[in-house]
Amino acid sequence: MNFSTQHELIELELIKIANDCGNHSLYEPVKYILSLGGKRLRPTLTLIGCELYGAPAERAIKAAAAFEVFHNFTLMHDDIMDKAPLRRGRPSVHQKWNANQAILSGDAMFVISVQLIAQTEASVMPIVLGLFNRTALEVCEGQDLDMAFETREHVSVEEYIKMIRLKTSVLVAACLSSGAIIAGASSEEAKGLYSFGENLGIAFQLRDDYLDTFGDATKIGKQSGGDILADKKTFLLIRALEKADENSQNKIKSMFGNTSINADTKVNIIKAIFLENAVDQELVALEDLYYNRAIEALNKLEINEKGKNILKNFAKQLMERDH
Repeated sequence: MNFSTQHELIELELIKIANDCGNHSLYEPVKYILSLGGKRLRPTLTLIGCELYGAPAERAIKAAAAFEVFHNFTLMHDDIMDKAPLRRGRPSVHQKWNANQAILSGDAMFVISVQLIAQTEASVMPIVLGLFNRTALEVCEGQDLDMAFETREHVSVEEYIKMIRLKTSVLVAACLSSGAIIAGASSEEAKGLYSFGENLGIAFQLRDDYLDTFGDATKIGKQSGGDILADKKTFLLIRALEKADENSQNKIKSMFGNTSINADTKVNIIKAIFLENAVDQELVALEDLYYNRAIEALNKLEINEKGKNILKNFAKQLMERDH
């Protein structure tokens, strides 16, 4: 299993997709967002899932590309909803073009992703397509919850975990499981790999939330403190509102929707409250909890130790990243 070879396969397939789009203006934002790079986590996991069960990575390349195109479609629309000015250090699509173009081109990306899934081998295509469609709906449910939280005064940690499971981790899980299904793995193994991906995905998103607030903007490729500025009910904010004294709670609440406050000032004040109440440490502990659950699920799989170690090292790198 060679990650550089996998990455090359993915990039070549994405270039092919971009070239096949043609020169219509509808596809210019598609080509743009696919060209911005990124970790390519989801397609890589699809190829890993395939190779773990003895099949060549090429067999799963269409599904891998489908998941990456779908993921970027969700990012394009998320950036509109979040009013995010940057994506991977470059102007987000709605900033470079406009919101209407970003919505329409994003819709086209969803269609392209389904077309790619349909090119999976006929013997497993209905199963993979069913998993893809279920996952796509769950991601939309997660985004809907995320938006609903913005207008709610109280959100519990349990509700937040449910939201990130739907919005992020089910896609990570589906990528791994789809790769295994394409390779001919048993349904039990595919489910076990899904469980690994589901727990790893939650840990991954919690890490992302930490980096959004405490990471280096030049490394993470987007505005530092973006979740704070968007008044997002992340774990950090939820726990701060539960733990902080009344004065700090009121200070946080007074900034919701208040556009007169300087952005840097708002971020710095709320970050200070997070640190004062050690909610950053709680977040790291929760990351570890879900990471350990992922490893427990992995250890139950019937793949050889070499395969398990590949996934363990991959998971470890994800959790130790700084961007």
